[in-house]
Amino acid sequence: MDKRSILGFALIMVVVTIWLIYSSVNQQPPPLKEEDKAKESTTFTQKPVEEEKPSEPIVKETAIVPDSADKIEKYGTFAPFTKGNDEFITIENDLVKIVFSKKGATIRGWTLKNYKTWDGRPTQLIWNKGGELYMTFLSKENKKIDTRDFYFNVNNTSGYYRLHGKQTLTLTARIDLGRDTSIVKTYRFYGNKYQLDADVSLNNMDWLIPTRGYNYIWSDGLRYQEKSSVDESGEALAMASINDGIEEINASGTEPVISSPHGNVDYAAVKTKYFGAAIMPEPEGSFDGTVDMVGTMYHAKNSGMVEKYNVSLRIPYKEQQKTQSFRIYIGPLEYDLMKEYGLMEMMNFGWRFLVRPIGEYFMLPIFRFIYGLVGNFGIALILFSVLMKILLHPLSIQQLRSAQKMKLLQPEMQKIREKFPDDNSAQQKETMKMYSEYGINPMGGCLPLLLQMPILYALWAVLRVAIDLRQAPFIFWINDLSLPDTIFTLPFVFLGIKHLSGLALLMGITMFIQQKMTVTDPKQKALVYMMPVMFTLMFSNFPSGLNLYYFMFNLLSILQQVYINKYSRKRLTLADLKKMPKKEGWLQKKMREAQDIAESRGKSLPSKYTDSQPRRDGKPQQQRPQRKRKK
Repeated sequence: MDKRSILGFALIMVVVTIWLIYSSVNQQPPPLKEEDKAKESTTFTQKPVEEEKPSEPIVKETAIVPDSADKIEKYGTFAPFTKGNDEFITIENDLVKIVFSKKGATIRGWTLKNYKTWDGRPTQLIWNKGGELYMTFLSKENKKIDTRDFYFNVNNTSGYYRLHGKQTLTLTARIDLGRDTSIVKTYRFYGNKYQLDADVSLNNMDWLIPTRGYNYIWSDGLRYQEKSSVDESGEALAMASINDGIEEINASGTEPVISSPHGNVDYAAVKTKYFGAAIMPEPEGSFDGTVDMVGTMYHAKNSGMVEKYNVSLRIPYKEQQKTQSFRIYIGPLEYDLMKEYGLMEMMNFGWRFLVRPIGEYFMLPIFRFIYGLVGNFGIALILFSVLMKILLHPLSIQQLRSAQKMKLLQPEMQKIREKFPDDNSAQQKETMKMYSEYGINPMGGCLPLLLQMPILYALWAVLRVAIDLRQAPFIFWINDLSLPDTIFTLPFVFLGIKHLSGLALLMGITMFIQQKMTVTDPKQKALVYMMPVMFTLMFSNFPSGLNLYYFMFNLLSILQQVYINKYSRKRLTLADLKKMPKKEGWLQKKMREAQDIAESRGKSLPSKYTDSQPRRDGKPQQQRPQRKRKK
């Protein structure tokens, strides 16, 4: 790779460094075990749709609580509700398996049925305390109230419900405090959605809750599912769509990162690499308030750091009966679903002003269309690389022609270096004169490459976050296009790299061949060997799907160059270059103007040349104006 290529790939190198650190496997608890099932019903009046024994028997445990005086001191009026029996209700639909706890009236389990972890276990986005949805407030008794500590009365007594299609289930959990005062949480579950609806009602609580209201909180983000929790954590963040813009935070150290934007809130969300959870106030556009986002980094179990995020909505209380409704999505970051829910910003397709439109509206639709035809993501990537090579053919031809012209000028440039071995200014002047004489634009090869960079980066962004590639096999040793295809584990760790990727090695070989075919400058010979090695090591931490694309693109570029070199009707010569129409490029013009200014100021020669030191070419030295010292 020559210097012009390095300039282009520098944009990619900035991004790839985030892949250089790996960590240990994120351990997860085993899935729930489903036991006996009973017969289904299809109505939701007094009887459930389908009653079965729960996947895990209903657990009845007596909470261990302090004595009455301590409870009253801590919880005030709410003290009686800290004692009770916890029970679990399992709701299963076509997509998820949900565990609902009467303690706290919250979700304790959310398992995706169509996705597996890296080691084949169920994908549990929420399990026990890994991701909780609850409310807190400071009562007028100056007690910090957390609904996770209270046992709610739930209207449904069955331990298991099975929903299909358009069926729904409503669970109502409440705490009655007397005086017609109550906290009521109402949940609606669906038979074919990664969604639940939640209504939070505070009835006649003026004497207990201040007007500043309560906080509706999602804590601890989502559980990590991939082999490297550190890698997956690198894509995690908290975000809010507020005032028609996106506010987000990214944890960067052990000290919490906090942001509290205020305005009209569309949603508040947490996400990992492939999954997300979003709280959307209903009706849309009706909630004007504050979103609190907190991000913190923790040490992973073996090595590295992982990120955890909390999001909280401040809900004001201004009426005797205050109900706030929410639509809650917990599921995969799949393009069609994100578009349906208005959560497209949760998918990171790169820079919004240029790269994202290319990736979202051009590359992803084409890639998915090709996959729909062939049914294999590996083959789809190969065909996609062929298509991209065809689309970029005009730019590639211009780049190759520019490289051929520069190759023809190498003997002339060597003569200039030999004529002015110690005079860089003279070398530059003569080189620009030669460029003008032969009609060469020194940026001619770099500009096409720079124009390709947004396209290549958009592809990198799409393949990096596309859940379509997750656990998608190809051929031979490549069994997951979203992960590196390891063929050899290094006996040592080099810059965070622990293994060698097969496709990265093939990509490095094709890069080496390309450089051998194009690099002629002796000063750049070292790059022929250094750059392929460096990129092979760095790309060994890339997803194999991305390396497959780059390998195929390089291979097609080599075949294209061989074809042009072999079957060109006429090879260019210096005489042909002289006959071509001449047009001074922008860079040539600026460099010529800079040279003219330098000469007019008497600074075209290095400062080491003086009147007492004759020039090697025998020409007289240019005189410098002498400055007078002030007395």
